[in-house]
Amino acid sequence: MLTIYNTLTRHKEPFKPLQPGKVSMYVCGMTVYDYCHIGHARVMVVFDIVARYLRSQNYALTYVRNVTDIDDKIIKRANEIGEPFESLTARYIDAMHEDEAALNVLPPDLEPYATQSMDNIIAMIRSLIDKGYAYVGGNGDVFYAVAKFQEYGRLSGKNLDELIVGERVEVNEAKNNPLDFVLWKMGKPGEPVWESPWGLGRPGWHIECSAMSTQCLGNQFDIHGGGMDLQFPHHENEIAQSQGATGEKFVNYWMHNGFVRINEEKMSKSLANFFTVREVLKLYRPEVLRFFILNSHYRSPLNYANEQLDEAGAALTRLYTALRGLSVADAEDLSGQDYLERFNAAMDDDFNTPIALSVLFDLAREINRQRTIDSKFSVNLARLLKKLGDTLGILQSDPDEWLKQGKQNISVLQAGDINIQGFSPKVVTSMSDDKVEQLIAKRCTARENKDWAEADRIRDTLKESRVILEDVGGGTTWRRE
Repeated sequence: MLTIYNTLTRHKEPFKPLQPGKVSMYVCGMTVYDYCHIGHARVMVVFDIVARYLRSQNYALTYVRNVTDIDDKIIKRANEIGEPFESLTARYIDAMHEDEAALNVLPPDLEPYATQSMDNIIAMIRSLIDKGYAYVGGNGDVFYAVAKFQEYGRLSGKNLDELIVGERVEVNEAKNNPLDFVLWKMGKPGEPVWESPWGLGRPGWHIECSAMSTQCLGNQFDIHGGGMDLQFPHHENEIAQSQGATGEKFVNYWMHNGFVRINEEKMSKSLANFFTVREVLKLYRPEVLRFFILNSHYRSPLNYANEQLDEAGAALTRLYTALRGLSVADAEDLSGQDYLERFNAAMDDDFNTPIALSVLFDLAREINRQRTIDSKFSVNLARLLKKLGDTLGILQSDPDEWLKQGKQNISVLQAGDINIQGFSPKVVTSMSDDKVEQLIAKRCTARENKDWAEADRIRDTLKESRVILEDVGGGTTWRRE
């Protein structure tokens, strides 16, 4: 049985969806004022894996991931560069979808935008005012009265007294309580506004997700996900808003992925170690980045460094090498039931992808062993390896193409292409496929003539260009390092 660590209860719990065989999941998406960074990539990949696995287990999943296309950061960025906020957000939404596709992240079933959800946002705020959970402040903004919600702090483990004493809360005389948070902001000159019962203005960030999630999935749904940084105050505020407005339990299972660190330091622009998905993909192929993310449990911290990405690339190469030369379309059955059971057991244990990946490597070793013993069985096992890879969103390339492309996503990296602390890409000259094949043919001729010195010289020449030869079965295959 699938178990999920529930942040709300701080325990792993058996997963029991509200409706048998159906799952509803909402994940907080991007605030689109810049390119996606590596933290966003982790959220995308983690919950893509959750979605893929649930579907592989025959659940009918409705996956919703929102887009925040209006908030303070968006307005500030648009004003800084003198661009209408609509064109700014449209540009970065397109970029987000490109990054998503590069990482083989499947699109969510529904992708609501905050600017397209104003009626639902206003209706929820109105309901909160009517039920005594919200009020109009002295400056015209609408605030949520945190003290009215008795369960506030349960998700994050905080209580109101500690928050008031321990947190640096901005003094705002318009509020009844310094912890109260804004639901609707009165419009200011030069800002986008919408009509509401409280005057022209725009929503606060927290209310947007409450309105969009319940609009798409109903008052109560199965799974709510996001980064650990959203646990407080964003998700805490979502619970208060949603349960205050509907009177029903909001979410059954809360899932939060861990932080991303860069060379054991917190990712931060001030530390010069903050970088986008696009910058990473100048150095590494997208599947390497995806594998790297899967190689740590989603709740653990993820340390990003050159060595880890290099190791991820080498690990993927081992898996692709096991698939090389085997046509899975010719498989007669799905052999290796024990491997499938071990894989599912790992994923059932709170989506333990590192253990699931270890099953893939065991399977790859068995494929390599069976090649010379039972070629039909090795093809059947290769089909299973490909199937399990599909569930994780990896092993999507043709093995020969992968092995011949090599580590880097581009053929030549110029010094200065990326300026990130701790990252020093090697500048290499790429040899064309045709040139490689020509040299291999010359080497084969040299070997036939027993000119071992010439054969070794050609091998060394290829190795200098990071081309690795493998002499197997009376022939020679090659891959890029």
